[in-house]
Amino acid sequence: MIWSFIAGGILLSLVCNEVLLRFSQSLGIRNKNDVVIRWSNQSKPSLGGVSFFVVFIFSTFAIIMVQEQTNIFHNLEYGLEFTGLFIASCLAFLMGLADDAYNTRPYFKLFIQISCGVLFVATGTVIDLTHVEYVDWALTVIWVVAVMNSLNMLDNMDGITGTTVLFIVLSCLVSHWMLSGVNTDVWSLIMLAVVGALIGFLRFNINPSKIFMGDAGSQFIGLFVSFFAVKFLWNVGPVTENHSWTGLVITLVAFAPAAADTLTVVINRIKRGQSPMLGGKDHTTHHLVYAGFRDRQVWYIFTGIAVLSSLIAIAMINMVRLNMIYPAAFGLIYFLIVFFILYRNTRKFPEPKR
Repeated sequence: MIWSFIAGGILLSLVCNEVLLRFSQSLGIRNKNDVVIRWSNQSKPSLGGVSFFVVFIFSTFAIIMVQEQTNIFHNLEYGLEFTGLFIASCLAFLMGLADDAYNTRPYFKLFIQISCGVLFVATGTVIDLTHVEYVDWALTVIWVVAVMNSLNMLDNMDGITGTTVLFIVLSCLVSHWMLSGVNTDVWSLIMLAVVGALIGFLRFNINPSKIFMGDAGSQFIGLFVSFFAVKFLWNVGPVTENHSWTGLVITLVAFAPAAADTLTVVINRIKRGQSPMLGGKDHTTHHLVYAGFRDRQVWYIFTGIAVLSSLIAIAMINMVRLNMIYPAAFGLIYFLIVFFILYRNTRKFPEPKR
């Protein structure tokens, strides 16, 4: 069953993206009027992320058919949480799709993102960090908004966000299996299907790309990984009866490529007196090109960081599970090294003046 959900996700994603690529003439085409913000100056369909949502929906129905004895929306163990994930995913996807088509107002996007976070809290998916109920609720909402925006910002060059998210989902999946045993529960099957969707999408998105993820993809996938990070990364500490702050560092490590990029962009824009929310060609990926790397090489670099981050996050989870000392310090040092290298590169190789 494990391999069937991965294979199904890959196949459905490949078919979906091929169909979208063949039939998208103007719908979802980007970069006709925004070449200043977007890195690529070519017009390409921004509908690749639709395949993520399609795979998610189909995998949900597949689970219902495979597990006929269980109603995944009413199951006492995970039904309420899955309902929250399902409704929030629909909201995130539709909001992203509307933004791709109509460039919706930022405040509307923020409202939907906050609503998704509130849905998580209302259905029991909450970060257990401070053990103060209202503080953890607020932290969960902030986390959802931050991830959805961070991955949207990172989606600025071929293959970067898709690859980064692929290894974040794999980190969540392995964490789930390490703490609960390898199984085919709802969470495992959903993550496996989306892993397949990401692999299928990257077939068309790695440089030179044929299709972009679009906001529909970045908003949905940001919502998706924020959910599973809460369940299987953030809350590793309490689950293993260790300090809750350990989960924060594990999450930071798993999200290192996205977190380091967002933090770098925010710091540099504040230094220049600019709004961190504006678009621009000042991301860590762009500055690697300014340093002399080609787009494809930048993807190799970020793939290496994503793989290493995933392996270290998994190693930290194992250290926590075995009650080994200082896993948080180990992870924090790693993240600071990644951040320092990428940040230093943006200062050393600034954006060329026009």
